Amino acid sequence: MKNKYRILKIAITVIILGFLLSFSLKKFSVQKITDNKISVKMNEKTPVYFIDEKDIREIVNKENPSRKVGDLNIPELEKKINALPAVDSANVYLNLNGSLNLDIKQRIPVFRLNNDGKDFYVDEKGTEFPISKTYSHPCMLVTGDVKKDEYEKLAELVEKIDKDDFSKKYFIGISKYKDSYNLLTSEGNYRVEIGDLDNIELKVKGFKTFVEKYLVFQDPQKYRMISVKYQNQIVTTLNPYFKENDSIIKASHKDLAKTPIVVAAVKKPEVNLKPEAKKASSTSLKPKENTKPKTVVKPREKKTSEKKSTVKPKAKVKIE
Repeated sequence: MKNKYRILKIAITVIILGFLLSFSLKKFSVQKITDNKISVKMNEKTPVYFIDEKDIREIVNKENPSRKVGDLNIPELEKKINALPAVDSANVYLNLNGSLNLDIKQRIPVFRLNNDGKDFYVDEKGTEFPISKTYSHPCMLVTGDVKKDEYEKLAELVEKIDKDDFSKKYFIGISKYKDSYNLLTSEGNYRVEIGDLDNIELKVKGFKTFVEKYLVFQDPQKYRMISVKYQNQIVTTLNPYFKENDSIIKASHKDLAKTPIVVAAVKKPEVNLKPEAKKASSTSLKPKENTKPKTVVKPREKKTSEKKSTVKPKAKVKIE
């Protein structure tokens, strides 16, 4: 009997609680979600404004025109907000007092990529999302044919630049030409060639050493490119439009121009001297041989003497 009484007591209690719960649920579902009961929180470490509280409220009202708690489909609303390109994650839930809470985390751009005429943002996870017409986030600008599998390494490079005061001061952009990356600087017209995205810390450290020990004493317009992609080596390229480089560039061109000419001048006399000497000797000997028979002086003198001798005897004969 005692057990039956206890079971009956528990059953009555459950029925009463169920009745009260159903009554409260009906009353709760009829409640309206007013603007005061909608709480929107943006949970970003870095403030971004791709979407604002007004945009979220418009989505809530569109998904629940009646504004009744019972007509609100929370999973569907959460799915709609997560589908926004600039949203990283969204959590939607209701309190017992009928207030709607939305905790939203927006994507934070690490860099802005301009690739083949397309312009978009990339976050730290390597996810692309479009730029906004109403908001532009300050971040590193990257240009060139960057592949998707390079996004994460490129994001790491940008984060390292942002965390280092020296790098943040000097580097304002990144460009990719063929397979080599270049850091664009805020001073001068030169770029820093880093090659691939490996050993970034070592490459940036090498450039920093070059700046502190040498470049600070030079005009930043002097160079067109400073390459740190080679291991333990820094290669510089002069700017041809910098006036002070004219004498250096002209001198280097003259040296390069002289080198092949000197070699050719040495080779030509060596080849041509021997045949010219032979021709000269042959021509000099032939005239000597030919002049002797041509200039016959003695025979002419003999002829004249013979004439004279013949004339004299005739004269002698005539006189006799």
